Amino acid sequence: IQDIGGPAQPLLSVTNLRKYFGGTNGLFDRAAADPVRAVDGISFQIAKGDTLGVVGESGCGKSTMARLVIRLIEPDEGDVVLDGQKIGSSSGISVRDMRSQVQMVFQDSYASLNPRLPIEDSVAFGPISDGVSKSVADGRAIEILDKVGLDPKIFVRRYPHELSGGQRQRVNIARALALEPRLLILDEAVSALDKSVEAQVLNLLSDLKTQYGLTYLFISHDLNVVRYISDHVMVMYLGQIVEIGPVTTVYEDPKHPYTQALLQSQPTMDPHNRTTEAPISGDPPNPIRPPSGCRFHTRCPMAQPICSQVQPLLTVTADGHRQAACHITAPSQTVDDTKTTA
Repeated sequence: IQDIGGPAQPLLSVTNLRKYFGGTNGLFDRAAADPVRAVDGISFQIAKGDTLGVVGESGCGKSTMARLVIRLIEPDEGDVVLDGQKIGSSSGISVRDMRSQVQMVFQDSYASLNPRLPIEDSVAFGPISDGVSKSVADGRAIEILDKVGLDPKIFVRRYPHELSGGQRQRVNIARALALEPRLLILDEAVSALDKSVEAQVLNLLSDLKTQYGLTYLFISHDLNVVRYISDHVMVMYLGQIVEIGPVTTVYEDPKHPYTQALLQSQPTMDPHNRTTEAPISGDPPNPIRPPSGCRFHTRCPMAQPICSQVQPLLTVTADGHRQAACHITAPSQTVDDTKTTA
């Protein structure tokens, strides 16, 4: 794969990405309503060959963010740049061309496949749509099915309902790889699998990343899976990023109170390290009318008066190894400290 921008340039750069759903302006006798702030001004970068894991509670905006990146949903605001080329701009790269370089694997392996198409046709469909001849696309499908651990002699003419969940997810991975992408977005791609199959798919993803020189955006609610596969981790809360940095640094010494609570909530097999109190209580606030200041202050055990008045910016912490949006960890924030790097 040609490296257009060179090794120093991030493969994916997201700046001030926003997406609000719903809301009315009061026309035609309807009462004005505020929108749901699903993704509210997030910025991050992914280096070439890196894996950025994204974690957070359900409803925090992880999947919406992924769909905004690949343009399944149009953003209200913000820029997405792929290897120096702005997506959707006249001087950058078109959405169609971007999708030949960025592919996505979804959580529901069965719903992602056409039940009327044999596996070989599902995998070959993308390259054919991209202008590749059917004979070349079929050959590529057979080759990639073999790479993901599915014997073409057995599986090429089978239908999705004849496969297990793990086998279907391997087909979805093969289908994504058939277009020879550079960035793979995996949205809860292993969460529906049992643990033994999950481990096999994770090992497969690690091998494919090395073999094809891939970059991953990996979304999961499983903190252990994210730690295993990721180089960096991004923690989201109510549509915003609260902490981002190297996965080992963040897991071993989390700075943001929400990240600390998230990691403390992991089950443990150690009888001497049992959790006797819930590390975080209550439900996330209403995303239609989020709290003023820090959005986590209503559940934060360390909240101070300033937390409800001033929204903390994502800034480099004192150790210099990660960024966190917290008045306690980064009290000397300035308006200019808004750049986020994975």
